Amino acid sequence: MRLLCISNGHGEDLIAIRILQALQGLAPHLKMAALPIVGEGRQYQKLGIEIIGPTKKMPSGGFIYMDSQQLARDLQGGLLQLTIAQLRAMGKWLNPDDVVLAVGDIVPLLFGWLSRHSYGFVGTAKSEYHVRDEQGTCLVKSTLLDVLDFQRTCVYMPWERWLMKRSACVFPRDGITTQRLHRWAVEAYDAGNPMMDGFAIPTSQQVHQQGLTVLLLPGSRVPEAYENWQRLLQGVDDLTRHRHEPTTFLTAAAPSLDMEMLTETLTHYGWQFTGQDHQRGQHRLQLDQGLFVDYAYQANVAIATAGTATEQFVGLGKPVLTLPGNGPQFTLSFAQAQARHLGPSVTLVEHPSQINQMLTAILNDPERQAIIYKNGLHRMGPPGAGKRIAEILLKKLLLAA
Repeated sequence: MRLLCISNGHGEDLIAIRILQALQGLAPHLKMAALPIVGEGRQYQKLGIEIIGPTKKMPSGGFIYMDSQQLARDLQGGLLQLTIAQLRAMGKWLNPDDVVLAVGDIVPLLFGWLSRHSYGFVGTAKSEYHVRDEQGTCLVKSTLLDVLDFQRTCVYMPWERWLMKRSACVFPRDGITTQRLHRWAVEAYDAGNPMMDGFAIPTSQQVHQQGLTVLLLPGSRVPEAYENWQRLLQGVDDLTRHRHEPTTFLTAAAPSLDMEMLTETLTHYGWQFTGQDHQRGQHRLQLDQGLFVDYAYQANVAIATAGTATEQFVGLGKPVLTLPGNGPQFTLSFAQAQARHLGPSVTLVEHPSQINQMLTAILNDPERQAIIYKNGLHRMGPPGAGKRIAEILLKKLLLAA
């Protein structure tokens, strides 16, 4: 028996990797391969996992559902031909006894069903928090579509639930989504969110006025991240104009970003490189790659235009200010959905000139900081989800197949 993991996005690849790593420890003789539908699957390559089908970067970066123009660009870039080739590669690789693990949204879920093999599903794109609060009250406006059993009854559409009911096991993002899927006879397990694996959760969190450290998260998708980087620096301008205390800014740049371009933008905004960091007046800014975990521990608060990194920072019990841009990923609609999903931990800021005002409100409210800490730990869950999911997969998918 072998396992084929299908995912569609950078964050989804990371989640899949944590589960596969846990499976390697629990079942060392299990042969695994991957089919990354979006991107080049570099995370799988680092783990030494074979990629069985063609890969290609698409203009949207996998966010075609947010913008019809992005879908049109992807179709022009060969999306249809790529998808057909990937489906053929999946069919060619799978033997009768093999199983499939789908990680992401409806696309890998559909791949799992089309494989005609036993499959499990890790849902990363949707949460009931996108449409309802902690008490279950629906947050989306009522429309005619509600009569047809859309989001007011479940964030997952009827056809998505149909596909999930035919899977061996489903792992939603959180407990509230798991409970909702149980109402529709989906075999769902609340095993937690692998995004927090590898993090040590702090025992308490308090944002200090003095010695404030701010994490800047521009995201990883090029060229969008460079435009978002400018918006973040505009927010930094607003913050430093009003703050009399020295502030440290940390930037954990993704490996996909060009450090020279980021540095040039810093220079344009008046930051001078001193040999170790960038300085402007009494404030300093560190720009590095590959230090997200270290910086996340050091920072008190984040200003972000990112997806996965924002959620991980929230999971540490810390507040995030988000600045929506032009996309294709971090648009206003995406930021609003993210804010609903992460609750009081996220403050959506429509314009960089409002950063200081919004941050000051958090700094002056210890009670709000305590709520943010508890909320982040609750909504993102504790570390170790990768292993918990792997253990259930062994029982429900691998040993039962």
